[in-house]
Amino acid sequence: MSKSPIAFLGLGIMGSGMARRLLGAGFPVTVYNRNCDKAAPLAAAGARIAASPREAAAGAKVVIAMVADDAASRGLWLGEQGALAGAARGTVLVESSTLTVGWVKELAAAAAAGGFEFLDAPVTGSKMQAAAGELNFLVGGEAATLEKIRPVLVPMSRSIVHLGPTGSGALIKLINNFVCGVQVASLAEALAMIEQGGLDRTKALEILTQGAPGSPLFKTISTRMTTPDFTPNFLLRLMAKDLGYAVKEGAGLAVPLTTAAAALEVFKKAIAAGQGDQDMSAVVEQFRHR
Repeated sequence: MSKSPIAFLGLGIMGSGMARRLLGAGFPVTVYNRNCDKAAPLAAAGARIAASPREAAAGAKVVIAMVADDAASRGLWLGEQGALAGAARGTVLVESSTLTVGWVKELAAAAAAGGFEFLDAPVTGSKMQAAAGELNFLVGGEAATLEKIRPVLVPMSRSIVHLGPTGSGALIKLINNFVCGVQVASLAEALAMIEQGGLDRTKALEILTQGAPGSPLFKTISTRMTTPDFTPNFLLRLMAKDLGYAVKEGAGLAVPLTTAAAALEVFKKAIAAGQGDQDMSAVVEQFRHR
C-alpha cells in the first residue's frame, strides 16, 4: 500500500487538503468532485481527474470519500456511476465523511456484498489540519483492514485510533461534533452577554479562555468571533447537519440530547439569516444584530 493508486472523492474544504497530502507523499491519486472546477488545482499538483466516481475507483487499491452528508455519500458510492460499480473486488473503501451510523452500516453491507473491505474513518480537525496532515482518524471496522491501509492514512494524520466495529468511528464523530456545536453556541451567547453588558471584552474573554472553559476550540472560535473573521474553516450549515444527525442518533439510543437540540436551533437561526456558508463562528452574529 505504500504507493498504491488512490481514488479520492470529494474536494471541499477538507477533501482538497487531504488529497493534496496524498499527492505530496507520492501516491498516484485520481480525484472526483461534483463541481469539476475544484479539481483543477489538484490536477496542477499531479492528480488525474475522473468524470465520475466509477471512473475514479477503477484501478484504485483504496477509495476515500469526504463529502457533506448521507445523501452526497450515497450518490458517490451507489448507482451505475458510483464507486462500487467501478472498483475491483478486494479494494479498500474508506468513508471519512461525517454521516449517520445507519447509513454507514448500510454502506458497509453493500461493500461486503461486492467483495470489498470497508472502514468508516471520519476525522477531527478542520481546514488547517487537513492541509498540514494533522487530522485525527476515528476508525470503525476490521483492525486488519486498518493496518493494511495505515500507510495511506499516515500522510494525512496526526493520530489514527481504532474504535471498534463498523459504525464506531461514525458514532464517536457525531458525539465529538455535537459537543463542539454546543460549546460554539454557548460561546456565542456568552460573548453577546459580554458585549451587551458593557464589560471589557478582552479582559472578559481572557478570563474564560484561560480558565476552565478554555478548550482549544473555545480559544480558536473566540478569536474568529471577535476579529470578526468568518472565512470558512468549518461550514456553519455542516455543524447544523451534524447536530441534527447527533440528535437523531441519541434518540435511537434512548439518550435525548437536549443541549444538542438547543444548539441546533441556534445554528438554524444563523442559516435562516444567510450565514450557512460562513464559518461556524458566524453563529454569534444573530445575537449582535437584534
